Amino acid sequence: MRAVVQRVSSSKVIVDSKTTGSIDNGLMVLLGIGHDDTHQDLIYLADKIANLRIFEDENGKMNLSVLDIHGEILVVSQFTLFANCLKGNRPSFVEAAPPEMANKLYCEFVEYIREKYSINVGTGIFQASMHLEIHNEGPVTIFLDSAMKIKNRGGEVK
Repeated sequence: MRAVVQRVSSSKVIVDSKTTGSIDNGLMVLLGIGHDDTHQDLIYLADKIANLRIFEDENGKMNLSVLDIHGEILVVSQFTLFANCLKGNRPSFVEAAPPEMANKLYCEFVEYIREKYSINVGTGIFQASMHLEIHNEGPVTIFLDSAMKIKNRGGEVK
């Protein structure tokens, strides 16, 4: 599971001229789901994002999470995060999860954050053509990939 996380002052998703999700101060998350991803990847990434300390404290240091600032999260599914461009010029998306699996994990990801952290989470519409308005602050943009997490205390990295 991959995510591009952006610190934003506001963000919204527009589908067919209608706003389907919007937030003020918080995180914009573009979420890609791979064909090998599991519920464990979802938990790891959701917890990492909710606790990611990328907001400035009173000393100007990135030391606060979205939870600390009582911010919001906007999550948009984006299978193109699994694009493979190594061969040729047309991206291959064979590593992306099939739509049914991706939608299931996407919905579970959103619900997990809402339930565990009691935070407002806005969304886009799965498989829709969306227009995003992102007001990145900083700019601060972080790339996360659950496949890079530490698998055990011995330090083996997947």
